[in-house]
This record gives sequence, C-alpha cells and structure tokens, in this order.
Amino acid sequence: MSSILTNTSAMVALQTMKGINTNMNKVQAEISTGKTVNSAKDNAAVWAISKVMESDVKGFKGISDSLSLGSSTISVARTASEKITDLLTEMKGKIVAAQQDNVDRTKIQTDIANLTKQIQSVVGAAQFNGLNLVDGSQTTTVDILSSLDRTATGVTASKISVTAQNLSTTAGAALTNGTLSAASVVTGTPVTLNGFTFQGTGGALAKDAPTANPATTTALIAGDTITLNIGSKTGRYVVQEGDTADSLVTGLKNSLTANGLSDTDFTLTLASGALTVANNTNNAAAISVSATRGTGGLAGLSTLDVSTKTNAATALGNIEGMIQTATKAAAEFGSAQTRIDIQAEFISQLSDALTSGIGSLVDADMEEASARLQALQVQQQLGIQALSIANQQPQNLLSLFR
Repeated sequence: MSSILTNTSAMVALQTMKGINTNMNKVQAEISTGKTVNSAKDNAAVWAISKVMESDVKGFKGISDSLSLGSSTISVARTASEKITDLLTEMKGKIVAAQQDNVDRTKIQTDIANLTKQIQSVVGAAQFNGLNLVDGSQTTTVDILSSLDRTATGVTASKISVTAQNLSTTAGAALTNGTLSAASVVTGTPVTLNGFTFQGTGGALAKDAPTANPATTTALIAGDTITLNIGSKTGRYVVQEGDTADSLVTGLKNSLTANGLSDTDFTLTLASGALTVANNTNNAAAISVSATRGTGGLAGLSTLDVSTKTNAATALGNIEGMIQTATKAAAEFGSAQTRIDIQAEFISQLSDALTSGIGSLVDADMEEASARLQALQVQQQLGIQALSIANQQPQNLLSLFR
C-alpha cells in the first residue's frame, strides 16, 4: 500500500543515513586524535585502565630522575673513595721507605702529613647537592626511590638503601656536653639547652683553631654528633665547620620536628644560641642530651709517625688497615651504584613497555580507519541516493489521479 502521509522507505533511508553519519564521525575522530578510545564514553573500562597505566608511567619518570640523582651522589662518593685509596697507597710507599735506616725520616714524615691533608681535602669535598657519604656526617642509610609496586590494595614505593662510609680522620675524645636545668620537662617548666663550647671563638674549627687535635680536644669540632631526646623522639645534628650555638640548636630543632615531635605538644624556641623546650601536655617527658665524637675510618692518619724505626714499623701495619677500609668503602659504593644503574635501565625499559601497552589499548589502527572511512563515504553516497529515491515516491502517486 502506498501512502502520502507515511513514507516508510524514506524513514528507513533516513535511519540508515544517521547510522552512517554516526560511524563516519567516530572514524573521523579516530583519525584526528589517533585514538580509538579518547574518552570514558568510548570504552569506560579500557579508558580507566589506560589512565592508571599513564599515571604509573609518569611516576616512573620521577623515579628515573631519583635514580639519576642517586647514581650521581654515589658516583661522587665512589670516586672519592678510590682517590683516597690511591693516596693511601702512595703513603704506604713512603712508609715502606721509612723502614730503612739510612733515610731522612723527617722529610718522609712531612710528605705523609701533606698526603694526610690532601685526603682530608678529598673527604671534605666529596659531596653532591650537600650530601657527603664519606665524611661521617651521614649517620644513617640513604634511601633512593627505585620503584613503584602496584598491587590489588594500592601502590607502595620501593627504595635502594646505601650505607654511608666514614673515611674521616676524626678520632674520638671526651666531649663537653650541654647543660640542662632538669632531667624531665613538665607543663609550665621549660628546659633550656645551652652550655656547649666550640673549638674556636668563631665556631667549630674556626680560623683561629684550624689544627685542633680531635684526639685531645674536648670542645665541639666539625663531625661531632649532638643527640637530644625529648620523650620518645630523637633529634640529631652533626656539627659542621664554622657552626655556632645558633646553628647547632637550629639543627636539633629541625631534626626533632622532622622525626615527628609534635609542635602542639612541645614548643621549641631559639634565642641567643639556646634551645628552650616547653611541654604543653599534662604528662612529664624525659629529656636528655649527649655529644659524641665518632671515630673515622682514617682516624689513625693523625697519629702516623715514622720518626723512628719502631714507629715506622707500627705505621706500616696501621696504613695497611686504612687501605683496606678505603678499599671496602669504594667497593660498597661501586656495588650500590651498579645496582642503581641496573634499576635505572630496568625502569626505562618498563616505562617503554607500559607506554606500548597503553598504545595497544587506546591507539587507533590508521590503516583500518582509512579503509572504514572510504567504505562509509561510499555508503553515505548510496544512502543519499536511496533517500532521494524514497522522497520521490509521493510524486509518483500523482500519476494515479491524472
């Protein structure tokens, strides 16, 4: 039956045209963006997976930067350790020469003293971005971010721990501790930390005291560690050359707060080189302070003496032990750097694999898209012709009434 009110053929042709146009718009979007899944409405599950993977790739790029920084830091420490080993080996040669009777031991002793100063210079300069792993200032392991581990419950960070090596020439000695007005601090009873004395009027190892002997000096010098305990929290600070009381108490305060001391439970104030601790809780908190001087792995350099045949023989045994210490430190740093470099290479490869996986999920197949576009263009032209023919059917009904 033919009707001038309802053109079924035109309706079918129009719906076909709409479907063709929808598919063409989708293909054109794939071609213009290069992605078959460009938003959550295209494929919610695939889009969500791809976004999680993209966030991991971004995280691995940050890890790659962390590993590069860590490798550079370890490289400086390893290079310093290797140079120190070379200098100690050179020093050993001079000590061996001092075993002989007909030599000028005074001149050999001068050479040994100069080599010791050079070693001290290497140890002091072996820092990267302010971190020195060979001078004894780093008393804990250094953690280098190495990976992100994703599980069903979330993401955790993995780290590579590197142990610092103390190759300083600092020797141990009894130190002058700071004074406290009480053994514990309670509400309304502040405790003031002061009384530390420094070797040198201008600060630790100041210009007026450059040759202080760590083995006999009881005042604070560079490398000494100050520990302050407030309740269950501990703050540590390693004295640096040129430090004053203000530097020391500022370092202790920063360490305590960084280690979790509550700013609301305890108020720490600095004034004129003194650290005042006020307890804002209702419970007494034990407080203690101590100062220690760690013994560096090369502390024996300051006492090497080849002025006599007996002392020269003793020095030969001592220098051999210090060479082993420096060699071990270089080996530790070399092993750590190798591990970091391997991890960095793996992270780079993993990032490439994740990026490739994301591409396989969301990237458009351009060859397929091109073929589909051409097919749809032909279908569109045929659809237009079909719609034109369907629209002419009511005109044909006029011939029935002529």
